[in-house]
Amino acid sequence: MKNYEIIDKLYAYHNADRAEFTALINTVTDEELEYLRKKAQQTAQKYYGNKVYIRGLIEISSICKNDCLYCGIRRSNANAVRYRLSKEQILQCCDTGYPLGFRTFVLQGGEDGYFTDDVMCDIVQKIKQKYPDCAVTLSLGERSYESYKRLFDSGADRYLLRHETADKEHYEKLHPDNMSHQNRLDCLYNLKKIGYQTGAGFMVGSPFQTAENLADDLLFIKNLNPQMCGIGPFIPHKDTPFASYHTGSVRLCLMLISIIRLMLPSVLLPSTTALGTADINGREKGILHGANVVMPNLSPLEHRKDYSLYDNKICTGDESAQCISCMKNRMKSIGYEVVTDVGNYIAP
Repeated sequence: MKNYEIIDKLYAYHNADRAEFTALINTVTDEELEYLRKKAQQTAQKYYGNKVYIRGLIEISSICKNDCLYCGIRRSNANAVRYRLSKEQILQCCDTGYPLGFRTFVLQGGEDGYFTDDVMCDIVQKIKQKYPDCAVTLSLGERSYESYKRLFDSGADRYLLRHETADKEHYEKLHPDNMSHQNRLDCLYNLKKIGYQTGAGFMVGSPFQTAENLADDLLFIKNLNPQMCGIGPFIPHKDTPFASYHTGSVRLCLMLISIIRLMLPSVLLPSTTALGTADINGREKGILHGANVVMPNLSPLEHRKDYSLYDNKICTGDESAQCISCMKNRMKSIGYEVVTDVGNYIAP
């Protein structure tokens, strides 16, 4: 099957097989990619028009018990600057973001043992009490079913947990021996079972990744059917074992964003900070390829450089108001509008 036919199949039936995905990844021409982009943009606009939803990102801790080989805040990185926000600081970030139009707050951090269920449930409840018209998204790594359930019952609406790779062998090349690929997948299924709007995702161009790995990622996402899917290019961090590896391809990342849009027509699909770091216009390109979410940073200015998952992260020096103003102008320049809306998933 030729690539145009695969793209048309994806557009019409929202699916393809492993060989077809692999063929697209390996052989798509610039003309075919533009055809794919237009189909993805049409699909996104069918559900969301020219709206781009904003999420206020609050990076609550750079402390992590894990030692993932690609991550700048991995446990064994002695050069990492460690910090942890207090409940009061987290609520202050929300107080800053709400008047700017943020109606979703994303609490993201390393797997920091301080943030027990009791601590996190209290924080979630306080945010929901003060801002009942807002959604709370958590991205705090792997936890037990019971923990996820308690957080959900406390008011958390969404949970982001990248699966990183659907291939066990590849997963084990990126993570230490004490981390389990199966547990990562089980966590995602638990989140869906509990009732979260659930987000999965992966890095594009991570070390040892093949086109077949990416095809398997797409098939996994199709099967999981998450409400959100976050992908971005792998960007190396200087203090990790993968420091010398190349940044993932922006072109390939954009292609995969478009494929995911066609596979899951109404998915909430971020144009990520990593994409904007790898390419100065990366976030705009992501939106034009079918993404519909951006995540400006609401973290305290003094800690933004310290949440260093990869090198050269953008927007570490912007005030929150500057950041959102810049984002609105960037989206306006390509014909899109940043909206102040909770921006819930729309079932197809």
